[in-house]
Amino acid sequence: MKKRILISASLFHALNDAATVSVPMIFPLLYKQKLLINTYSHIGIMSNLGLLVTLLFQIIIAGAAHKYEYKSMLLVSIAGLSLTLALLPFSGTFGILILFYLSFRLFASFYHSVGVATVSRAYTGSDLDTAMGIQNGSGNLGVFLAFIASGWLAQNFGWKIPLFACSGTIIILGSISYLTAAKTKTLPSDHPAPGNLSWKESLRSIRGYIPGIIFGGACWGTTVYFAPSLLHHKFQVSMAATGVFLALWIGIGTVTNYAYGILSRRFGRKTLAISGILGASFFLLMLGIASFRIMAVVSLFFFGGALFIIFPAFQTLVGTNASKRNQTHAFSLVANIQMLTGATVNLIAGILSDTFGINTPFLFLSGLGMLVAAFFILRGFGPRHRIPPA
Repeated sequence: MKKRILISASLFHALNDAATVSVPMIFPLLYKQKLLINTYSHIGIMSNLGLLVTLLFQIIIAGAAHKYEYKSMLLVSIAGLSLTLALLPFSGTFGILILFYLSFRLFASFYHSVGVATVSRAYTGSDLDTAMGIQNGSGNLGVFLAFIASGWLAQNFGWKIPLFACSGTIIILGSISYLTAAKTKTLPSDHPAPGNLSWKESLRSIRGYIPGIIFGGACWGTTVYFAPSLLHHKFQVSMAATGVFLALWIGIGTVTNYAYGILSRRFGRKTLAISGILGASFFLLMLGIASFRIMAVVSLFFFGGALFIIFPAFQTLVGTNASKRNQTHAFSLVANIQMLTGATVNLIAGILSDTFGINTPFLFLSGLGMLVAAFFILRGFGPRHRIPPA
């Protein structure tokens, strides 16, 4: 059953994350054509509201997750993602675009609390490192393919076709993900249902990792929503090539994620986490000050290699510190912190881009990363009082 859960969750993660980057990939075209989107601040507003909606529904979903099987929640998410992606091309105004986009983000609220928690409950010890690396790598693989496909389709067929294509792909592969998990039972029978105290306990169990979680969420959100515009508008990279470069960015991250289990056993989770933060901060600085295309692209690639070691590192740290009973709440908090950070930083990034240039959000992220690295180096990792597993 563990393998079925991991295969299903990995495919679910790939589809979920592919969908969430396919939509922002069309924003540079809409901005350039002044169609629905007229300023970078519009992109910041959309991403901010979308992430806040995701945050809200992740809390609701986490509170109800103990009542429903993983496979049932997967089915609802897959159906909703496919439907709302198909509706987005019919947006006639910026207001309608936001309405459809927020509906889309609602159904993107399932995986990062329910899916990750389900995998975390199924695996323990060093197997948890391997499983977290695989499911993270699979999410990145989905993003890799989505960047390439969305960029090429948008350039050759317009902004609507990538959304229709992603919708159809989710129906097909989402069905496979559901069928893989159809015979699994994931509701815990040996632990009481989490109550209101679970949120407090979960927060205590992850509080020492919050700065790193914040940095990861800020980097992901800003890159997905503003890196396409940085490449396409500042460096005159075509949309097809922009998709390829961003795919390689996530592809490098996919390799590091799949290798995370081996790297963790060799160097340790905490060493990898701090190294990832420092490396990401340095290459964000290089990306922000880049004056020519090759420097920007190479910096983007190295930034990806460093950034994507951070996510499984902190997920395994959280998974081993939170009790089994509180896993869904703990990972919901992780996802919510990332979403809230992404929403806030993306709003700031839109204002910075309009005021000082599209490169400035990446300089902002570099400074944030240096502060987070200093925090961990001076204070150390983890909560002061570990909550033992229930």
